[in-house]
Amino acid sequence: MVKTAAPPSALAAGWAPGETRHLQRCLRPTYRLALVAPGQRCLLWLSGAREPGVHAVGVLAGVPGGDGRVEVALHRLEEPLARAELLAEPAFAGAEVVRVPIGANPSYLTAAQLAPVLARLEPQARAAAGWV
Repeated sequence: MVKTAAPPSALAAGWAPGETRHLQRCLRPTYRLALVAPGQRCLLWLSGAREPGVHAVGVLAGVPGGDGRVEVALHRLEEPLARAELLAEPAFAGAEVVRVPIGANPSYLTAAQLAPVLARLEPQARAAAGWV
């Protein structure tokens, strides 16, 4: 999971819901960089007061570079998965992005924490994200 305080439309000009974009995201150079690999699932979490939650889903499209940047292929959801809705699920309530909202990228979800996200994704969004 990568977090952003900027809405998706500010990350890529003209990025509309339902579209997939390749973006560069910065990852903090910690032990977690050794745990990420191309093809792994990736979620874009919008933090802050305006529409927090999962706004895009996809995969890592590259390996982190020496500068900590990594390419991600993200499909912007037609409707974001709202933080409040996800918090209603006990499994998600303990997610790092909720417990430590100012933590650095990348963050993570356990399989149990990811389950409520998967349950809310339309099949078309899963397919567009490469999660088939």
